Amino acid sequence: MLNMVFLTNSWLSSFKQPGLCITMAMLLHYSLLAAFTWMCLESVHFYLAFVKVFNVYVPKYILKCCIAGWGIPAIVITLVLIINKDFYGNGSHSESNPYSNFCWIQDNVVFYISVVAYFFFIFLANTAMFVTVLLQIHSVKTRTQKRSSFCKQ
Repeated sequence: MLNMVFLTNSWLSSFKQPGLCITMAMLLHYSLLAAFTWMCLESVHFYLAFVKVFNVYVPKYILKCCIAGWGIPAIVITLVLIINKDFYGNGSHSESNPYSNFCWIQDNVVFYISVVAYFFFIFLANTAMFVTVLLQIHSVKTRTQKRSSFCKQ
């Protein structure tokens, strides 16, 4: 979805329709946040598979992942639209190139809060999960080596 919206964004912004541009910017923002959210859910799944290996049963796990993966970005987009729908719009990166129009977030503060801070939070969560999994793998390896050396003696 992110790729499709990104590739058609510039072409659709050339129609100079504010409603269409707001819709495309909103879809691009939503699909970007959804990709980040699913990336975070993958790290949670990674954690559950490698650290909490046994006796992990989450009722309706896939449903909960889908609600989080598609719902959290929808909440962010809804908040941005409620605050001001004009945060989305048609911005030109270069006045000399008429084909550089792109529908995206127009306000820098909204961009930094709803994209950069969101990504930073996801990045920190993924890094924490990754380090936890690495420590778990290392501790299992260390225990296995100690057992094998004990058995050889």
